[in-house]
Amino acid sequence: CPPALAAPKPEPVPFTVPPPITPLHQNSRAAMASAAYDFAAQPQSVPVKRNAAAAKYRDDEENMISASNNIMFDSRVVRGNTYAAQVVTQEQQRQQQVYERNENARQGRLEARRLQGMAPPGTPPPVEGRAHMDIQTENFLEELTDRPVESNVETQTEAFLDRPPSPLFVPAKNGKDVETQIESGDLFDFDLEVSPILDVLVGKTLEVSMLELMEEEELSAIRKQQEKFEMMRNAELSEVQRLEYEAKRKFAEKQRRKKQEREFAAAQEELKEKVAARAFARGYLGDLHASVFESLTESGHFYDPVRREVEELFLPWLVTNVTSSLGNVAAAYAAADDIVRASLLKAKEVRAEAVAKHEAELKAEEERKKAEEEARLKEEEERRLKEEADAAAEEDP
Repeated sequence: CPPALAAPKPEPVPFTVPPPITPLHQNSRAAMASAAYDFAAQPQSVPVKRNAAAAKYRDDEENMISASNNIMFDSRVVRGNTYAAQVVTQEQQRQQQVYERNENARQGRLEARRLQGMAPPGTPPPVEGRAHMDIQTENFLEELTDRPVESNVETQTEAFLDRPPSPLFVPAKNGKDVETQIESGDLFDFDLEVSPILDVLVGKTLEVSMLELMEEEELSAIRKQQEKFEMMRNAELSEVQRLEYEAKRKFAEKQRRKKQEREFAAAQEELKEKVAARAFARGYLGDLHASVFESLTESGHFYDPVRREVEELFLPWLVTNVTSSLGNVAAAYAAADDIVRASLLKAKEVRAEAVAKHEAELKAEEERKKAEEEARLKEEEERRLKEEADAAAEEDP
C-alpha cells in the first residue's frame, strides 16, 4: 500500500512480565481464581407434576432411572450358577479383536475388489516402442505452461483504525510471595547419579543383544539339526522300504519253492505207488495159474473118466486161453513198461523244466538286484553331488 494511505499502527500497550511460577504461586493463583469467580443462576419455580408426591423432589426421568436400578433387570448382574460362567481372559479378548480386525480387513478387500470389478475399464497399455501422452480434445485449444500466469493487483482499504487488543486479565494479588534459590549441585550431581542408570541400560542392552544372538544361533542349530534328522529319517525310511520289499520278495519266493517241492513230492509218491502196484500185479498173476491147477488137481476135479475129454477138449481150449492170457499178460507188461518209461521221461522233463525255470528266475533276480544296486549307487552319487553343491553354496558368501 502507498505510505499516505497506510493505516496507523496501534501504540504498544505496556505490561509487566510476571515472575517465574512456583508451586506456591500456583496454589495462591488457584485460590485467587476460585475466590474471584462466583456462579449465579437465574431463579426458577418448581414445575408442577401430576404425581404430587414425586413432583416436590424429582422429575419423571429421575423416577424412571431410579426404577431401572433394580438388580433383577440390570444386565451387569450375572444370573445362574457362577462356577459355570465363561470368564473371558485378556488373551481371548485380544484374539477376538485380532479376528474382528482381520474380518473387517477381509470385508474391505472384498468390497474394494467388487468396486474395482464394477469400475469401467482403463486405457490399455501402449505397445512396445510407444508411449501414451495427454492431448486436448476441446474445440478451443489452451496453452499449457509449467506454472500459472502471475499478475499484481492493488487494492485500498478504508482508513479505519483497528480495535486495540483487550488487556490480559490479571487477578488481584492476594497472599505473600516467597522465593528460594537452589544452587548448582545442591539437589543431585547428574554425572554421578546417571552413571548407575547408564550402567544398567548398557548392561541390559548388551544382555538382551547377547540373548537374541544366542537365540538366533540356537534356532539356526535347531534348524540344521532338524534338516539333518529329516535326511537321516528319509534315508532310514527308504532303507526300511527296501528291506520290506526284499523280505516280501523272499517270502513269496519261499512259498513258491515250497509249493513246487510239494507238487514234486506228490508226483514222486504217485509214481512209486504205480510201480509198486505193477510189481504186485506181476507177482500175483505169475503164480496164479500154477496154484489154480495144483489146487484143482488136489481137490479131485480131474479124474480118469474125463481124462480123454480133458485131453481132447479142455487142453486145446486151455492152451488157447493160456496163450491168449499170456499174450494179454505180455501186452500188460509192455503197457506197464511203457507207462513207467513215459512217467520217468515226464518226471525228467518236469524236473528239467523246473530247473531251467529256477535258473531263469535266479538270473532275472540277479539282473534285478544288479539294476537296483546301480540305481541306488546312482541315487547316492546324485545325493552326494547335491550335498557337495549345497555345501559349496553355503561356503561361498
